[in-house]
Amino acid sequence: MAYATIAAMQKRFGERELIYLSEREDAPADVINTAVIEQAITDASDMINGYLAGRYELPLVTVPNLLEQFCCDIARYKLGTNDTPEHIETRYKDAVKFLNSVAKGELSIGVNALGEDAKVQDTATIQSAGTVFSREKSKGFI
Repeated sequence: MAYATIAAMQKRFGERELIYLSEREDAPADVINTAVIEQAITDASDMINGYLAGRYELPLVTVPNLLEQFCCDIARYKLGTNDTPEHIETRYKDAVKFLNSVAKGELSIGVNALGEDAKVQDTATIQSAGTVFSREKSKGFI
């Protein structure tokens, strides 16, 4: 199961960049080579699954938007050449760092182990030890 689509890649990086990155000798010029982009998305999704496999049941029932973003970033990095811009490499490294933390159990992707939306259980509760000042405790001052 892929965590992103060509449309998601195009929305994030633009058509012109995807045409440039997917250009191959045996393909028509000035169009997105969908086979190349789909392969990069598949490779990125497989990489993500490698990090998630120990903690989540795959395929995920609910795919968080964060995984789509990371899938696009990883696929974009893998499509790059030796002249990959620094910000693309930084986004790739950030994605891998996050996925490492998920694999270690330090962070969560926002779904439970079955891949369903996690129920938030971090509600705040306030407890009081009672009143400090009251008529009964003040003994004549009030």
